[in-house]
Amino acid sequence: MKGLNGKAAVVTGGSRGIGKATVERLLEEGVSVLFCGRNEKIGLDTLAEFKKTYGNKVAFIAADMKDRDTPAALIAKGRSLFGELDFLVNNAFPFTAKALDATYDDWIHAFMAGPAAYARMIAEFVKQRQKKEGAVVCVSSISGHISQPNRWTYNAAKGAVKQLIRCAALDLAPAIRVNCISPAWVKTDEVLKATPDGTWESTPQAWNEYHMLQKLQEPSEIAAAIAYLLSDDAAVITGHDLFADSGYLAMGPEGLGKTANYAGSV
Repeated sequence: MKGLNGKAAVVTGGSRGIGKATVERLLEEGVSVLFCGRNEKIGLDTLAEFKKTYGNKVAFIAADMKDRDTPAALIAKGRSLFGELDFLVNNAFPFTAKALDATYDDWIHAFMAGPAAYARMIAEFVKQRQKKEGAVVCVSSISGHISQPNRWTYNAAKGAVKQLIRCAALDLAPAIRVNCISPAWVKTDEVLKATPDGTWESTPQAWNEYHMLQKLQEPSEIAAAIAYLLSDDAAVITGHDLFADSGYLAMGPEGLGKTANYAGSV
């Protein structure tokens, strides 16, 4: 992709899942990457894996996005390693999913470690840089667009991401483009936890009937879309929420029509 090689980025939550795949894709494109994660052991294992191929072009620090000092420290560390930063990928996000049972602390955690952390990372990215141009991608979700049972905290926090990137894109234009991406069901550890018995085979309907492309999405496929939004190939795209969802949000309640009768069906 155009405009990625030789650049530098910070990726939050880059130790596993979509974040790890994003770090790998950016490294493949020639981008130097600093990534963070809460679990130091997992992060260091991921770092060791990447260093075998990419050496000093990749670095890791353990960090929790809810902590007050994390955004400033991450951006400062990225600049000290690479001299300057061109890209920011906000991916780390709490999977707090509660409804009537949500406590005050649950709501504070969902937003302060979620969209508020995204906003604070963007602010530090802008304040600490010397370069004029850059790009930001925030990872949202289909959950920010639909209602799902017993998920007030998560869905509300993900829904806030779209409004955040719209406002940020307006205020930072024309120099810095800001977009977000909304994946559907992706093959990650967190999605596996949501299956009835902890196996991908136990919930085939979720990906076979609720996605037009009829498959569970791979983290690498979402990472490719993130890399595109950062690249010069997406130079005219800002303030946009990209539905990287295999057609999930475009479908109606009939799904693929396999189990529902509706007007016009045979």
